[in-house]
Amino acid sequence: MTELPQPPNQPPTPSGYGHLPGPPQQGYGFPPQGENPYAQQPAYPPQPPTVRQQPVGPGGSGPGKAPKKKLTLLIAAAVAAALVLGGVGYVAFSGEDKESKPVAQEPADAKPSGSPSVDKGDGNGNGNGDSGQVDLNSGRKQGEDKVLWLKTAKIEGPGMGVEAAGQWIVGDTVVKSLWRNLTGYAVTDGKEKWTLPFPAQICSVAPQTTAEGRTVVMYRDGDGENTSCTELRVVDLKTGKEIWSKTVPSEGVFDIFTSPTLSMLGDTVTVSRSGTASAFKISNGDKLFATPPGDGCNPDSYEAGNGRMIALATCSDEDSTAEVHGIDPVTGAQGWAYRLPAKFKVTSIYSVNPTVIDIGDEQTKQRSIVVLGPDGKQTATLAGEGAGIAADCGGTSLFRSLVTCPSAVVDANTLYLPTAVATGKKTNAIVAFDLTTGKEKWRVPAGDKRTLTLLKALDGRIIAYRKAEEEQGGEVLSVEATGGTPTALLRHPSGPAAPIERTFTLPKLDYVDGRFFISSTRLRAQGQDEKLLMVFGK
Repeated sequence: MTELPQPPNQPPTPSGYGHLPGPPQQGYGFPPQGENPYAQQPAYPPQPPTVRQQPVGPGGSGPGKAPKKKLTLLIAAAVAAALVLGGVGYVAFSGEDKESKPVAQEPADAKPSGSPSVDKGDGNGNGNGDSGQVDLNSGRKQGEDKVLWLKTAKIEGPGMGVEAAGQWIVGDTVVKSLWRNLTGYAVTDGKEKWTLPFPAQICSVAPQTTAEGRTVVMYRDGDGENTSCTELRVVDLKTGKEIWSKTVPSEGVFDIFTSPTLSMLGDTVTVSRSGTASAFKISNGDKLFATPPGDGCNPDSYEAGNGRMIALATCSDEDSTAEVHGIDPVTGAQGWAYRLPAKFKVTSIYSVNPTVIDIGDEQTKQRSIVVLGPDGKQTATLAGEGAGIAADCGGTSLFRSLVTCPSAVVDANTLYLPTAVATGKKTNAIVAFDLTTGKEKWRVPAGDKRTLTLLKALDGRIIAYRKAEEEQGGEVLSVEATGGTPTALLRHPSGPAAPIERTFTLPKLDYVDGRFFISSTRLRAQGQDEKLLMVFGK
């Protein structure tokens, strides 16, 4: 087995499974054979004028409604194929998973506050809580917890659907983005607390919030075909009030505002787009820094997390060499630089602090997960056995920068990643890696025909979600940092709730104060009721 190519002045890569010659295995991050993994997704269609939302839940009402007009134009334009690596999160390991099924134990967590009421509905939006609807908790078995409430939405939108990427929990409010609105709901019963309409469709959201409960959202500069995602707005998620709005200025002729990504750290928000990025103060909108012009190794995008900011940079040499930079979030100054081996690019970010990145060569299909120290020097390469890693990194396109994989979790000096679903087994596992040695510490299998998704680290434990099945609800599980048998914090009900929970596609997930939140990140918007947000608890 040959060694991974080494950049100048970097420590040698440990032997083992740090690189991957040969074609990639089938799994998350690589599409089925016949699809182009580097093809850009179709451009977002023009903003149609009609939006109609009908969430279902006790006391719930929809966001502001616009006058109904007939949609007259649908666009599904395709753009050029990407010449950079896509957002794949994959490393192949040798060996086989050991079959064992975790045993769920009674939860020890505190119960959520409040007296939640239950939305009676079948999840398909067939009414507004009428007595004739199915009680989502009617099929509960002994030991199962409850559906607290469910919201559905009915929208007549563009043929390609509408985005609903944002979900934030701030105190007693859960906020959901949908098309051109933000709406806040009470976490206990789903009652609408506020709605903030936007002039045009929301096109990017920051996953983080400030200590004051604020976040940053971008929306398009108008309706129609030739619009850009240039408008920046800071919102108070507790009250639904706008703090300020501004247009992000262009940094050059080739500054393309198609699908920017947002990242927040302290009082800084970065706006990363195709090869260009800039940063502003969250408090007042003042510009802090931007990608410098000229030759050199200039940042393409910025990403923040756990008190640190990094930049992904491309050098102007013949090979377009890639680098990772440590960045001062106030000045944009470079603190350190890690140069990738020739032809390698960053394909996924698993953690910013500590910095853990997945790098690969698109031509040779070599891939490695490397750990960088506080000074940017490579300290370890991850190695393990079993199925390939399959962290959900949200996907990328030619115009969308990489963001931290939401299903990768770091706690202390350990990285936790999910494996791919094993062929023929329909199951996966969670693997813990020691970031000092790069070696696998332990793994916990999901159980027969079940899959696990990591949510967060909490009080020395790892919180994971075991996906629902057709006749069995999902579960929120807690795993000690040392591994071992998972403990069930929530057991979601069977019966009519399970198939609804199971069919959320690419959902946004969170577990806060004893409640589990699952929401859609995109709706078809074809004038039919669709599930938007579902909440579980005691």
